[in-house]
Amino acid sequence: MRSRQRLLSAIRGEPVDRVPWSPFLAYYWEHLPLETQKMGQFEYFRQMGADPLLRGFHVLSKCTYKNCEIEEKRIGKESFRTYRTPVGSLHERSVLSDRGNTWFLVDHPVKTAEDFKILQYIHEHMVIEPDPARFEADFKQFGDDALLLPLLGVHNKTAFQSMVEHWAGTVDLTYALYDEPEAVEECLAVMQARDEETVRNAINSSADGFIFWEDSSTTNISPAFFEKYTKPEIDRWGDMVHRNGKLLVHHACGHLKDLLPLMGQSSIDAIESISPPPTGNVTLQEAAAILPEHIALIGGLEPVRLLNGTVDDVLHDAEALLHDLAGRRFVLANSDSCPPGVAYEKFLAVSELVSGQSK
Repeated sequence: MRSRQRLLSAIRGEPVDRVPWSPFLAYYWEHLPLETQKMGQFEYFRQMGADPLLRGFHVLSKCTYKNCEIEEKRIGKESFRTYRTPVGSLHERSVLSDRGNTWFLVDHPVKTAEDFKILQYIHEHMVIEPDPARFEADFKQFGDDALLLPLLGVHNKTAFQSMVEHWAGTVDLTYALYDEPEAVEECLAVMQARDEETVRNAINSSADGFIFWEDSSTTNISPAFFEKYTKPEIDRWGDMVHRNGKLLVHHACGHLKDLLPLMGQSSIDAIESISPPPTGNVTLQEAAAILPEHIALIGGLEPVRLLNGTVDDVLHDAEALLHDLAGRRFVLANSDSCPPGVAYEKFLAVSELVSGQSK
């Protein structure tokens, strides 16, 4: 089988010649030498002996802010962004971590009921247009040798999770839902409507399926909020996608154990990046026991173990997953993302392990 067919068959629960193996290279890839990056992840996967599952490499809509001026400036290790509109301004601040070489949002831009009205205005005046050209060119180029999963949503995730992660943060959003629920929910409805425009654009493309960076976790959202605000939007996306014969993949990389029953009732086809402890709080074996059979599992190799364990440790974990999930809809991958510094020989060892299945 070629990689696209193998990956699609595994997610759909159809026979495969072997379990697909497709590591998720976020964060790892950016730290590789420039000469390696120039070859592109598709070729990197091929040389590794893995199945190219290109997660979120493409967006199929162009989202343009109108009547909103964005001003950015950096002072030392702090970065500031201001959204200026005729109805008011939003301000955010991020700080650079030397240890992780990563920017962390420390001051969310939405803090008051008036701020939610400004955020609503920004989305009401956003222009969303189909933009499939780059995806269609890559889809034609890679053919049956890769599965491409473009992103959905204005912010590549549901509107509520976007509020959680970027616009308001967990604490202020929770207070706002109790103190000013009408302001929050009116804004949320507008954001969700714009998200659906991106889904309508996407389903007219050649893509086999789509992914969204939901980053679901009970470290930042309760099951009650997930059920009330997040799941209904995911279900609408799933209904739209399925009517066009395509797949919906939910990227969820956090503490999922208490969300899995609700995720299992949603209209998704797969959960990507389920991670065991210490990164997450549930193993794939445990997730398989909770979720219905029709939801595929993608992931399983814990990032810290992948970085710090030996080759034999990684092979031990991979063998256990292949054994325990035999017959399940399953794609073997590292969970969440991949820490910079993982030894390439670990990837090669897993590639050799899975290739032996088809012999």
